Amino acid sequence: MKRPELKQFNGFEKIEDYPVGTYYEAGFLTVTNDSYRSFDYFIDKDKCKNCLECYLYCPDGTIEKQDSYVSINQDFCKGCGICQKICSFDAIERRSK
Repeated sequence: MKRPELKQFNGFEKIEDYPVGTYYEAGFLTVTNDSYRSFDYFIDKDKCKNCLECYLYCPDGTIEKQDSYVSINQDFCKGCGICQKICSFDAIERRSK
């Protein structure tokens, strides 16, 4: 069986050749994670100060910025709880499904 040639990557020659960032924007998941979570996370809009810490730390990009608040896209949230742990205002609640 003939295999494709594997070229060795020796790094970039110039700093301009490095990629600027990731290829996809946050929130690019196409398969929902809703089926295996045992908890849902919700943002209490009265406690939320729009500091966007949860938005920055969410590994899956499921926290969405709206005009005056943020929300969690439950279809793609995997339930890791990072947003709840990082929130300084206790604005993110975990509820059983």
